[in-house]
This record gives sequence, C-alpha cells and structure tokens, in this order.
Amino acid sequence: MAEDDGLRARAIALHDHFTHVSNDRRGFMADMVRLAGSAAAAEALIAGIASNPAAAAIVAEDDPRLVTTVTSWETAPGRRITGYQATPEGKAAASLPAIVVIHENRGLQPYTRDVARRAALAGFVALAPDLLTPSGGSPQGDDDKARAMIAALDLAQTTQDAIATLKWIKAGGRSNGKVGIVGFCWGGALADRVAVAGGHAADAVVAFYGPPPDPSEAAKVEAPILLHYAGLDTRVDAAAQPWVAALKAAHKNVTSYLYPNVNHAFHNDTAPDRYNAAAATLAWDRTIAFFKEHLA
Repeated sequence: MAEDDGLRARAIALHDHFTHVSNDRRGFMADMVRLAGSAAAAEALIAGIASNPAAAAIVAEDDPRLVTTVTSWETAPGRRITGYQATPEGKAAASLPAIVVIHENRGLQPYTRDVARRAALAGFVALAPDLLTPSGGSPQGDDDKARAMIAALDLAQTTQDAIATLKWIKAGGRSNGKVGIVGFCWGGALADRVAVAGGHAADAVVAFYGPPPDPSEAAKVEAPILLHYAGLDTRVDAAAQPWVAALKAAHKNVTSYLYPNVNHAFHNDTAPDRYNAAAATLAWDRTIAFFKEHLA
C-alpha cells in the first residue's frame, strides 16, 4: 500500500507539472510510462488523476430546487462573456447576494457548473463565467486545448473581464448588491488578482490553491480574503506563505488554511486520486460561512 501511495504521489507530481508548467504531453507521457512500467499502467494512473467530465455531479443539473440558465454580458465595448447561472427556485435574484465562480485552467467545465449549483443551494445567485468566451469558448473534452487557450490569454484583460462581471451582477437587480468571488487553481490565482486590482468590486474573495500575486501587491487588497491551500502542493505553497504574511503585515482581513496531506485540486471531486472528501467538505463549509458573514 505504501509503495502504491508513493507511486501515485509521483504520478500526481508529474501531472501537476504537465498541466501547470510544461504543457508538454509527449514528455509527460514518456515520464509516466517510465514511472508506471508500461503504457497501459500509465493510462490507468492518469485516469485516476485527471478530471473526468462524465463524473456524477454532486448537485444534479436538473435539481428542482434551482433555476439554471446560460446568460451573457458585456465586459467592455464590443466584448462579451457567456456564463452559467444558478438561482434558488422561488427566490428573486434581487433579494440574494451573488457569488462569481471562476473555473480552473481547463475552462468552464461540468465541475465548475456543479460548484455554482452548490453555491446556489446555499442561498446565493451563482454565476460561473466562461473566461475563454472571447477566444471561442471553453472546449469540451479537450483539456490540452483549453490549457493552451488559457495560457494565451491576456491576464490583465481577463482580470478586467472578471471585475466587470462582478460589477454587472451587482447592478440592475441581478443580486442584492453584495457579491463575492471564488476561484479554483488558475481561477484561484485570478481571484487573488481581482482582490489586488478590483478595489471594492468584490465584497469577499476566496481562492482555492491559486498561485498568489507578488507579496508587494498585498497593500492593494480591499476585500476580506479567504485562502485555502493543499499541504502536498509544494508548487503553490512555496509562494503562498509569503503572500499570506504580506497580507497580515498590511493589516488586511485575511484568513488562511493549510489542509495537511492533500493534493492540489483536492476540492475537485471529478479527479478521484486528488479529491479529498473531508478536506473538500471542510473548505467548502468554511467558504460558505465566510460568504454569509461578509455578503450579509
């Protein structure tokens, strides 16, 4: 069992480097075959690590407690973003706070839409934007293409798209005017960027294992911020602690949790070998409590 765990840990580290650093599938596959001993064994390892878009949702798409729709809005003259929105059945959007849910580096996928439904069931208007809309939209079933598209984005422009999205859902009766943002992985990094660049556009910010900004940016943060990190995620954690320390030194309202013995993407239930149900549940409960406190 310990040998299997060690093999899985090394495979997860290779996958993390491939999906967040190199984007070199050929090199990744060669490394995985060497690690696993055969192509078939490598594919079996990858199946447990990579996200599976066909995995069962925690909240069903047709859950009768929710109203879901696809919508779009303008983030700059002539620039539109499309997104997935979920609202509690029988509730007027204008009476509820909103949460904007930012996807991982695979674009807007079933997992992110499921997270939006979970947020809606907790009593929020939830909006999951497809930040690849200007590039043609998130490809479904082609994670390599999605990651390449994410890498090609102008991050300054995309940050402004996210800030404009927050302002859009704040206005016009689309919420009660209180709006938070939560992001995962690449989306967690973007949530941090919004905290730095957005002023009071967000009333609360949550980032799950997102590579953080430079600590020198901490003084610009205005909103309360909640940060979740994975204990085995050495790639992100090396920069996370200086970021948290800088926020505290700047007397910002920051709360940070490190979840021991879990991997990057531990909240994503569609990746069975990285998902950790206990940590995911605890982090999500803390997230909802944080939003209820600051978006009340």
